[in-house]
Amino acid sequence: MKRLFIILTSAIVFLAACKKDTTVRTSGTDVIDNIIHPSISYYAYGFSFSQAKLVATNSTPPPDITFLLNSDDIPTLQTNNFHPSFLKIGEYASENEAKAAFNYLPFVPELQKWLYVAYIAPNQVWVYRSDKEKYTKIRIVEINEKEEQGVAYVECKFQWVHQPDGSVNFP
Repeated sequence: MKRLFIILTSAIVFLAACKKDTTVRTSGTDVIDNIIHPSISYYAYGFSFSQAKLVATNSTPPPDITFLLNSDDIPTLQTNNFHPSFLKIGEYASENEAKAAFNYLPFVPELQKWLYVAYIAPNQVWVYRSDKEKYTKIRIVEINEKEEQGVAYVECKFQWVHQPDGSVNFP
């Protein structure tokens, strides 16, 4: 009995000491698309920078950004936080110029032309401001038209760095 008690106690202590790594990444390269999924209500997937993953638009909390084509088929990044949230840093002639601008953007500049919708194209660099005043810099890598099982859609590949503490300085 004593032996069983020691074994169970040791197992409980061992299991309690095991930690699950819950670190959320603060940068990466990801892809979002404009596919609308049918359900009880229609939804799409957007991207949450604080969770570092795709999130359905009908989730709580909703994604930070969604990717859509406007009525003129122009690719856009949008948010539903009802604040001007996008600041265009620049549009560059080459991928290398865009990478350099993105990599060497150390902080959010004090430009005041924040937009509600970002009309995007490859080799652009943007800053996103959430409704909680958290900042993310975004580089649009590529936009591709695709078709799968007879359904046409568009994908947007983007690189991002998120500043989760609300600072205007990027790590």
